[in-house]
Amino acid sequence: QVQLVESGGGLVQAGGSLRLSCKASGRADDLYAVGWFRQAPGKDREFVAAISWRGSNTNYVDSLGGRFAISRDNAKNTVFLQMNNLKPEDTAVYYCAADRTSAAYPRVSARFYTYWGQGTQVTVSS
Repeated sequence: QVQLVESGGGLVQAGGSLRLSCKASGRADDLYAVGWFRQAPGKDREFVAAISWRGSNTNYVDSLGGRFAISRDNAKNTVFLQMNNLKPEDTAVYYCAADRTSAAYPRVSARFYTYWGQGTQVTVSS
């Protein structure tokens, strides 16, 4: 079992930045890729970014335009999502998730992710 806890969400004005953290515990030393997903009110959950176990491979949703960056510090069992130039349409609950079936290739589909955090709210005001 892997437990994931997100933090770093909050209220920010458009153009601002936030850095989300995803702290893993439990069997956190197992190899796993980690993804960030988000769900806005009334919308389906969507993939945002993912990173492989070693951090050498990443995936991003095309619509971000390079504004977000995912990274990880395995010594601290933590994955980060740096979000810059935030827009009101980025408002959502952000979830991190762990995929233990593919450590090297960070996948897009939520169906591959076994463990999920409770989410952290990000609100971007215009």
